[in-house]
Amino acid sequence: MARKQTPPKAFYWAVGVAVAGLLVQVLLGVGAMSIQGINPGNQHVFYGVVIAFAMAFTYIYRAQFRKRPTLYFGLLLLFCMGLAIRGIMTFGESF
Repeated sequence: MARKQTPPKAFYWAVGVAVAGLLVQVLLGVGAMSIQGINPGNQHVFYGVVIAFAMAFTYIYRAQFRKRPTLYFGLLLLFCMGLAIRGIMTFGESF
């Protein structure tokens, strides 16, 4: 039988760094679009918006994330990593 252990503090620090990195990239993208007038394409923007919404829903459902944090944060960050990679691949393309 597996024991239910709480994750170490290093886990939460790593999640915080990953989430902060995602949010900084989204903010830098919005800033580059508005200040420098860069047109990254519709698909690239779409994936950035989906990442921002995923982070917002994470905040809304943070009570559920406390039940099994390693599973939920792992799946969330894996999902966001896939979106980020897909967003990078579609830079400059439109639907």
